[in-house]
Amino acid sequence: MSKYLHERRNSSIAVGSAGQVAVRDLVKRYADVVAVNGVSLDVRGGEFLALLGPSGSGKTTILMNIAGFDFPDSGRIEISGRDVTWMSPDKRDLGMVFQRYTLFPHMSVLDNIAFPLRMRKVGRAEREKRARAALQTVRLDGYGDRRPAQLSGGQQQRVALARAIVYNPQVLLMDEPLSALDKNLREEMQIEIKHLQRKLGVTVIFVTHDQTEALTMADRVAVLNLGALQQIGAPKDLYEAPATEFVAGFIGESNFWPGIATSDAAANEQLAVQLEGGEIAQACAATPLRKGTQVRLAVRPERVRLGPAAAGGVGGTVEEAIYAGSVTTLMLRTKGPILRARLSAGDETAEPRPGADLSLTWRPQDARAYPTS
Repeated sequence: MSKYLHERRNSSIAVGSAGQVAVRDLVKRYADVVAVNGVSLDVRGGEFLALLGPSGSGKTTILMNIAGFDFPDSGRIEISGRDVTWMSPDKRDLGMVFQRYTLFPHMSVLDNIAFPLRMRKVGRAEREKRARAALQTVRLDGYGDRRPAQLSGGQQQRVALARAIVYNPQVLLMDEPLSALDKNLREEMQIEIKHLQRKLGVTVIFVTHDQTEALTMADRVAVLNLGALQQIGAPKDLYEAPATEFVAGFIGESNFWPGIATSDAAANEQLAVQLEGGEIAQACAATPLRKGTQVRLAVRPERVRLGPAAAGGVGGTVEEAIYAGSVTTLMLRTKGPILRARLSAGDETAEPRPGADLSLTWRPQDARAYPTS
């Protein structure tokens, strides 16, 4: 790895805290709108954290406050053990990559990468040395003399990354940097950025509204909605055990079926739910539930098991089969909502035809019951 990546960082950094980011009770309002409502996050040094949520969830606002381009109404932000809440962006030792690459069209690729070093009064020879090392890191050796317009979208994004890492920041902030790329290139860049992050060991906070992107790239994902943190955890934990109904619907796909809890249950404890329509199904309580509580049972399409009619479980009739290559989605009419079941292309089970009556079951641990608000 290039020597510049191992340089000693700011001596004011607390021992053992390099690259850590702590957000404490962050609140940000715009007039009467609460954009961020008491969010707290701890990002470990060298971790890749994705901030995921729909438009208006507060994810970009949090990033802009960490970057110092905006300031909170209350709360605190620490980077590497230093309180930077009111510090200007240039004092925070951060790299930033935006959705638009913001490259200077009149400058060469090498000069674009060296620009942050020029602003830091680094000498010309050292600037060029570091810029070439950063260019090599993003696998664009030999492109230094080109102009941005001579590069593809993916290459321009790599140049933007090289510019962000050239001064060896502790933390790299990325605001939907791949959303302007086409699907294939976006997927390729997801893997490239993740590999680069691991190589450099830099802390990354990555904003996206794309759940697949978040699950593919991040060590942990923080799911936000309406300015509030819904859940933070490893991608598998969010998918397998969503803490809220919002997370269950936003991460992946879920069927939802209204019902009533038939007994008291602690969080993650199994219980029976009387479904709308009168049938009984098993699930795990997402939070502590009392008997008689109105709930919504969530189960993912690929976890719905199909069997012959009257074989137990709940009844369903195939209304439509939607073929999509690797999977076929069945739309099933029940006594409650229309449910989706997903069959993989390698499934040896014969695909049921429209009009077929089936029994639908799932493992209790594959369904979660959420209290309705």
